[in-house]
Amino acid sequence: MARKRDRNNNRSQQQEQFRINKQIRVPEARLVGEDFAIISEAAGKEVAPGIFSTKQLQDWAFRADLDLVEISPNANPPVVKIIDYKKFLYNKKKKEKELKAKSAKTVVKEIRFGPNTDEHDFEFKLKHAKKFLEDGAKVKAFVQFRGRTIVFKERGELILLRFLKELEEYGGAEALPRMEGRRMNVILSPKKKK
Repeated sequence: MARKRDRNNNRSQQQEQFRINKQIRVPEARLVGEDFAIISEAAGKEVAPGIFSTKQLQDWAFRADLDLVEISPNANPPVVKIIDYKKFLYNKKKKEKELKAKSAKTVVKEIRFGPNTDEHDFEFKLKHAKKFLEDGAKVKAFVQFRGRTIVFKERGELILLRFLKELEEYGGAEALPRMEGRRMNVILSPKKKK
């Protein structure tokens, strides 16, 4: 039962986003859109984009069996379209979905070293970092200093610099290694594929 109520609540929120038909109470509005042939037919005369009285626009929308939708309420005068409202909401949702799909999501993978990381561990982590960079993810490598190991900052920096050198052909560092608390960080971005 709760799901049904939520779905209806989402629908009412969408409808409140745009004022339609009789909800538009301004004296005049600017008409824009594409289907001026249908509007002209309903009006009985040639109609072009422009400023008209709201009553007249509501009448034309009613005759064309369409809706008068307020697109930009803050403009002076407000901007409206005569369209099928449900189709308008569907197209708007579809465009938002496409934009969301096209936007790139940046993934950051972390690789942790200690100041006393041995050769085998270094090679193992290097192999993983290469794969991450080839897949297009950023890599955040850091050396974690615990307890007294904080005195080995130079070792940590050498490990990160060697790491950067080994991964030169796969990605580049956004900045040189730097200390943040008890960690020394560096972030690598993948190279653009040609």
